[in-house]
Amino acid sequence: MRVLGIDGCPGGWVGALVDSSSLTWYAGSLATLLELDADMVALDIPLGMPTGGERRPCDLAAAGRLGSRRSSVFPCPPRAVLRARSHAEASELSRAAGSVGVSIQTWNIVPKIREADGLRDPRLLEVHPELSFRALAGVPALPGKKTPAGRAARLTLLQSWLPAADVPTPRPGRAAPDDCLDALVCAWSGQRWLTGQAEVLGGDLDGTGQVMRIVV
Repeated sequence: MRVLGIDGCPGGWVGALVDSSSLTWYAGSLATLLELDADMVALDIPLGMPTGGERRPCDLAAAGRLGSRRSSVFPCPPRAVLRARSHAEASELSRAAGSVGVSIQTWNIVPKIREADGLRDPRLLEVHPELSFRALAGVPALPGKKTPAGRAARLTLLQSWLPAADVPTPRPGRAAPDDCLDALVCAWSGQRWLTGQAEVLGGDLDGTGQVMRIVV
């Protein structure tokens, strides 16, 4: 059972390939990472997208669970924004589809949404790392992931699942420590999916047949 967990990072993506008890790190484009031999690829990026102004049920459920940290769930924009080539155009297309303007944080991940949507690899599975960490910890909250305490807590949790878990030195590509930890916990959720233990938020199909869900 080979599971690839992926998280976006500056300049591309970082991937954690877990094969039994071993761990190998990669970085590059999503297409390059998908060339790896993996049974499941879990990543932190929206896959199924709404057509109009409606919110995805999986996003609403995820935000509800995260409570005070619900801001880490970016509302998935309507599919029309994938045609945009600027932030202003994205907001214009989003409003024309019946939604609201696109935040700069959401606009910054639109190229990665477009990249994943263009590949349509059937192994792709949408995960939200913060939800996965909370499920792994069994507690409602953890220290912020960009703090030393938050990184240490997350690494300890991951090592309880995979003793080989680490934040590599040097790090792959331009990945930050929290990008590596998020990629690893995506792999944890991907393994749960393969073994039938995962929890699924949402599950409706979008207008192109993509599933709008978040797997924990």
